[in-house]
Amino acid sequence: MSGSDVKKPETRNELIKMLTEAAKREVESKGKPTKPTVVGTAKEMEIHRDTIYSWLKEFNVDFKEIVDHMSVLNETLENSGPAFLIGESLVGEGNEVAHIDLMIGDKNGPVGQAFATGMTSLSAGHTPLLAVIRPNLPPKPQTLIVPKVTVKNMEDTGKIFGPAQAAVAKAIADSSEEGIIPVDKLDDWVIICSVFIHPQATDYRKIYQYNYGATKMALQRALKKYPSLEKIIFDKDRAKHPIMGFKVPRLWRPPYLQIALDAPSIEAAKKVIEALPGSDRIILEVGTPLIKRYGTRVISELRQSAKDKFIIADLKTLDVGKVETDIAYEDTADAVVAAGLAPAETLDATVSEAKRLGIYAVIDMLNVDDVLIKLKSLKDLPDIVILHRGIDQESGRTCGLERIQMIRKAFPNKKLLIAVAGGIVPETAKEALEQGADILIVGRYVTQSKDIERSIHDFLELTPSMREDIDLYRVHTE
Repeated sequence: MSGSDVKKPETRNELIKMLTEAAKREVESKGKPTKPTVVGTAKEMEIHRDTIYSWLKEFNVDFKEIVDHMSVLNETLENSGPAFLIGESLVGEGNEVAHIDLMIGDKNGPVGQAFATGMTSLSAGHTPLLAVIRPNLPPKPQTLIVPKVTVKNMEDTGKIFGPAQAAVAKAIADSSEEGIIPVDKLDDWVIICSVFIHPQATDYRKIYQYNYGATKMALQRALKKYPSLEKIIFDKDRAKHPIMGFKVPRLWRPPYLQIALDAPSIEAAKKVIEALPGSDRIILEVGTPLIKRYGTRVISELRQSAKDKFIIADLKTLDVGKVETDIAYEDTADAVVAAGLAPAETLDATVSEAKRLGIYAVIDMLNVDDVLIKLKSLKDLPDIVILHRGIDQESGRTCGLERIQMIRKAFPNKKLLIAVAGGIVPETAKEALEQGADILIVGRYVTQSKDIERSIHDFLELTPSMREDIDLYRVHTE
């Protein structure tokens, strides 16, 4: 074949298929798993590499897509056992929203076993069915559809055996045509596709459209082994589940401004919460006086007004660390505070129980003479250390900020947030941030202000990083 015999692709998918097939020949010619190159792929196609570059630019294709796809195939070929890949996708909105869970792999492996079991072990309301583009025309690889929601009547049956079945089948067939699924695996692999159809879904076109898109995306993700660990780490603390309806905040992006709700008045606390500006930099502390008056149940009540906020229960625990941690956790606290003056055994119990429950352990070093000795006496470090001067000791200036760097040097490889409290106003806060503080704990400057929002902005405007707010500007896309 000469370069003139190669017909220019007419669509993006046609280009991807053409390049994938040529890249596969390039890899096979080398006799070992390797990454394809533009030059090698062009040689297999007997065209000049500049031609490929021009096609890539015209159809907005990154050659990395081809490399990533070939890497997955190479890993599959290298594996001694049968292929077993998993993908997931949610597409659409309203009652017609589609959610696909998908497995793809060899007939002689766990996916094939599950495929055969699914066809022969029927369950009332969840009867599996083969995907078909139309009656008597299944796609390849053969695909088994499993309804997630119980099919209760013929109306539900029609949605599964109609638009959902056709959508899944067409997505599989198109993926095979486009080279997403390796051609030489079409008869060796099978697919199991769990399909969600809301009982109140009525628009057949949307059911088809959303399930087609979700199936295709789930399949691509399975073959790319999506997501990568880097993707998970990057998004896990940014994410908000769309159906859950609220965000579970985590302190992954300091610095933060912690508002201490110390006044023993629930009405006063709610007034502060109502005045908070929108910012993911703000966290709330339910102060010790507030908890002593109302108990930890006050956390649950305040949560109604601040459902997405990170809320710390300032218990100042001195004994029975596990018990008090459990109590605060049951009332939805995201973190619990133990007093640094407590015995090491109490602090260890607090830290251990908080980590077990998935919340933050905080140690307040108020009146602790040697913070480093106290921290080194523990079996495990807390998530947050507070360098604290009490209200009765305040004189308008911070002290002991040099301890921030002392702690950093003592525990260089530990993930430890350092908070400062006591006499924090905008002037001293800036100094604390320059010394490396992660959290500024502010009380009366905000809570007793005539303009709460303005007082908070006095802190949020201190540095460029404090002004940044991902949740106000970031739009989630895949």
